[in-house]
Amino acid sequence: QVQLVESGGGLVQPGGSLRLSCAASGSISSINAMGWYRQAPGKERELVAVIISGGRTNYADVVKGRFTISRDTAKNTVYLQMNSLKPEDTAVYYCNANLMDSRNRNAINAWGKGTLVTVSS
Repeated sequence: QVQLVESGGGLVQPGGSLRLSCAASGSISSINAMGWYRQAPGKERELVAVIISGGRTNYADVVKGRFTISRDTAKNTVYLQMNSLKPEDTAVYYCNANLMDSRNRNAINAWGKGTLVTVSS
């Protein structure tokens, strides 16, 4: 069984910063990629940023230059540093991991429960 636990969400004023964390635990053999998605009210879930094995990163155009994804492979943890936040960044942010289960070598696409980020004055 694999668990992803997010933390770091909250209320921030426009122009402010937040740092999200997501720790993966459980029966993990290897992690191919970890990333962040978000879902705003009335909208579909969308990719924010992803980091794959080797360290390559990819960002949604709307967050490029403002958000930075990073990871601590020893801790199976991924971070999302969010700067210059805008009201339109308000959403529930979900952690995602593409990994291999150590029990049976099956590929798993795991999700966290989400953390709410509200950008408002």
